[in-house]
Amino acid sequence: MRDVRGVGKALGTRYRRWKREPDVVHTLRATAAATISYVIALHLSSEKVPLTAPLTALLVVQVTLYSTLTTGIERVNAVVAGVLIAIGFSRIVGLTWWSLALIILASLIVGRLARTGDFLPEVAISAMLVLGVTTVGDTAWARIVETLIGAVVGLSFNFLFAPPVWVDVAAESLTDLSRRMRQLMLRMSEEASGHTPVPHATARLHEARALDQHIAGVDAALRQAEDSLRLNPRVREGLLHRVVLRTGLDTLEICTVVLRVIARSFTDLAKRRDPDPLFHPEAGPIVEDLLAEVGDAVVSFAVMVISDVSTNAEEAEERLAAELARASGTRDRLAAILLEHVQEDPKDWQLVGAFLTEITRILDELDTDHRSRRLLEELDRNTRLQRERKRRLEELRRRLRLPAPRRRNRRRS
Repeated sequence: MRDVRGVGKALGTRYRRWKREPDVVHTLRATAAATISYVIALHLSSEKVPLTAPLTALLVVQVTLYSTLTTGIERVNAVVAGVLIAIGFSRIVGLTWWSLALIILASLIVGRLARTGDFLPEVAISAMLVLGVTTVGDTAWARIVETLIGAVVGLSFNFLFAPPVWVDVAAESLTDLSRRMRQLMLRMSEEASGHTPVPHATARLHEARALDQHIAGVDAALRQAEDSLRLNPRVREGLLHRVVLRTGLDTLEICTVVLRVIARSFTDLAKRRDPDPLFHPEAGPIVEDLLAEVGDAVVSFAVMVISDVSTNAEEAEERLAAELARASGTRDRLAAILLEHVQEDPKDWQLVGAFLTEITRILDELDTDHRSRRLLEELDRNTRLQRERKRRLEELRRRLRLPAPRRRNRRRS
């Protein structure tokens, strides 16, 4: 009985994990939309195998409601343009090598005129598929009906079902990035107390540079989360959520750049001081403590960012403030010791001073007051942009409004 419960619990955990995966959700939604559009087309189209409907639905349906409305319209334009071109060719010629060349050329030209954007190749793809299954010109118009069915099903699929929100996925990516940064700081701190071979310091530098790849992944997850918050009826204060997450990633990205500079300073110190330790024996343990405390503060900052959209924001902010204060005290204590040793042996004062400067920059970026100002600036900027868009829409409406016809007073003869 316990084994059955364990298996059920494991399956439930895996199911909840699958529900949070964008690829899984997109696969299920696209499959369902294509199947439904095919069933509807079987009843409304005169074709025996109305494959254009599921094809259109498959191209139109997206992961988020915002992407469905934005890229979906471009996809519909691309598919409809391809279908219309195929209809014109099917009424004149069949499928030959020269007609295939002509239809590809015409599709690419019409696709650019129709402003299909990144989906320009889908115009030619749709035209070739429809031309391949269409032989009689009179039945080609059924493809338009199928295209409209697939487009309607694809565009309305996220309206009928609750649009997903991918904030949790972006939050996990953000915290994972902060943990990677902390692990790198811990490895660097372990090598600061004793002799650090140059290859080890160089390896830490490569790890710091590799963090850029993780930032790109977090940015992709964050953009998907931002799209899921736009035009989503399930979300209130979507703008606030987007600004909180985006500014949090910006701060971590800056800290990553600073961490890369610190790793470079350690590499240069290892080359210059080899075979001696990176720092004086009295300063080495303090450097180790400082890097560990800054790493903890980075993780706490990420937790605070994702907690801004929950009820634990105040607790996370207090914990971050305490860790920053502890790290600032350790930095000041280290600065006093390093100043004393630099006065005795000033040959490495540039690299030592650069390390303290970069640590101060990280602490300043993580500061709660600095983050509050950054959030207010971004909220004000987004509010101004929204007001500007509304003003432009109002001006466009006034320009499109036709003037009332003037009445002329005619004199009676």
